[in-house]
Parts: sequence; C-alpha cells; structure tokens
Amino acid sequence: MSQPQAVLIAINGPLKAHRWTVDRPLLIGRDPERCDVVIPARQVSRCHARLSPQGDRVLLEDLGSKNGTFVNGEPIDTHWLEDGDIISIALAQRLAFWRSEATLTLPLDEAGQPPAARPNLRLTLDPLTRRVWVRGQEMVPPLSASQFRLLEVLYHRQGQVVPRADLIAAVWGPQASPAVSNQALDALIHRLRERLAEVDPDFQYLHTVRGQGLRLENAPWPADAS
Repeated sequence: MSQPQAVLIAINGPLKAHRWTVDRPLLIGRDPERCDVVIPARQVSRCHARLSPQGDRVLLEDLGSKNGTFVNGEPIDTHWLEDGDIISIALAQRLAFWRSEATLTLPLDEAGQPPAARPNLRLTLDPLTRRVWVRGQEMVPPLSASQFRLLEVLYHRQGQVVPRADLIAAVWGPQASPAVSNQALDALIHRLRERLAEVDPDFQYLHTVRGQGLRLENAPWPADAS
C-alpha cells in the first residue's frame, strides 16, 4: 500500500487557502517559470526554498534566499518537517505542512481564516495552523513549537488544573517524564507567560497551583460585549 501523501497549505498571504500535494520536489519562489509554488512578493527570492520528499520524510531547504526561510518562527538552512510545522517564506507567506491530508480536521474558510479564530474568547488558538490570537490580535512572531504544545493542552482543559506530568507528556512526549526536569518545565512556563504578557499585560492567563499543576484562565472577549 502506498504511503499517505504530505500536503502543503497556504495559511495567509497572496496564496491563502491554496494547497499542494508533496509527492515530488517542490520549488518555492517568485519565478513563475521555474517554481511550483509561486509567491508574487518582492521579498521572496526567485528560487527561495525547496521541499524534497525522501522516503516517508520531507526535507525543507533554504536556497540561499536573501530574507530567509523559517519553521515555527526559527530561521533554517535545512529542516526535516514534522506534522503541523508552519513554514514562513521571507515572512511574506506562511504555509502549514501535514504528513497526510487525512490528518486535517479543521479546514480553512474561503478567506483562508481558520474557524478557531473567533473573537469570543480573550485567547483562542487553532491546532491546525498553530496560530494564537490574544484579544483578537494574532501573536507575531508565533509561539515556538514547545510553547504552543504547552498552551494547547491547557487550552483544551482551560479552567482545570493540569498536572505537571501531563504537561511534560504533551510537550516532550509520553515517555519523557523521568528525563525532563522541573526546571525545564518551569522555564518553558516562564517563557510562555512572558509571550502572553507582551500582548496582554493586564490579564494573567497561567496560574500555578502549588503541588498540583497549572491552570489556564480565559475570559470572553470583548469583555464588555452586550
């Protein structure tokens, strides 16, 4: 039986809501004669980056572009893509990578906007694109992969105290608990608190419950909606 084919989905920018099957090398750039994924933006190089399927994995390469290629907010030269990675091409176009279209559970709407981006809560997130909105404003640059995984498990259990062991399993994997120190988790929580405070310094989202775990507090937004 053949392997499920990976997919690339444009989240925003000039190509929003377009998608491509990664069943062969795909060249990404501004040159319409040479590139498979053409991004008509001046900050994008003519041949900017390349996706190369290799067995059951996909390699992303920056091709010496002037303005860089990023994965989950971090600049890369080469990177083996993981399910749900967010690729930014010179910050002009963001693309979501998925190993198989069968893993997609939240489609983009006609405007390329994820259904989760509803301003009915002070904080919302979209698991498909790893985008986070605070008070209706998208967090830019995006959270790191580990910060997003931590926030996601809290978001799905908001108002509840999530044990530290569950947080470690969500971020580092179910077998990681004995190897991950409390200091590593505390450092990650601290960084996530700082990122949220950059956007919304007047509201405390993360509450530590001593001896138990961590709780996410959320609230309706706009707060005075009537």
